[in-house]
Amino acid sequence: MPGFDRVARLYRWAEFLALGRQLERIRNHWLPQLPPLRQATLFGDGDGRFLAALLRSQPQLHALSLDGSERMLALQRERCAFAADRLITARALLPAFPDPSSELLVTHFVLDCLTQQQVEAFADTCFRTTAPGTIWVVSDFAPMQNAMLRPLSRVYIRALYLAFRMLTGLRVQHLPDPQTALTRAGFERLERHQRFNGLLYTELWRRP
Repeated sequence: MPGFDRVARLYRWAEFLALGRQLERIRNHWLPQLPPLRQATLFGDGDGRFLAALLRSQPQLHALSLDGSERMLALQRERCAFAADRLITARALLPAFPDPSSELLVTHFVLDCLTQQQVEAFADTCFRTTAPGTIWVVSDFAPMQNAMLRPLSRVYIRALYLAFRMLTGLRVQHLPDPQTALTRAGFERLERHQRFNGLLYTELWRRP
């Protein structure tokens, strides 16, 4: 991902100043409900806080973590040193290919860095390269559902894009529609959880 090396060390604190621990709670929401897993691919997991929580909650799980920032990957390896024998990290720009043996795919607040066309191609790739039953956890931002609050949430989202454009050089300026992309690719949505009237959401999808 463009320029995310610059914000790697500051990312956790910037996130906390923006929304407290809400993003962390969204990322970790499904952990207690996941079945025992053997292999996962995580895309753009940033500084690795979710990756560490996942590896702790799944003692048999091996994970492949793909990220465009080498500094983010270094933070992941540092944070997950307790499970170094179960973790492979690799620098890869998204969209990227998952490990075909993965039973779990994870994209927390990363699809919003892609265009709609890229998300659609990524969803198609994930469907073609994974086995039936593969679970996909998707978390991201969306305009609030309340009609009166929706314009305010759109301003907030535009401000986030502007901040990331200034800090990282990110060129994407609009949220994609992952739900349409995953549905067209063939995935089915199982559950959805949201906070702040839908501003933050996390969903469970499955390859049938």
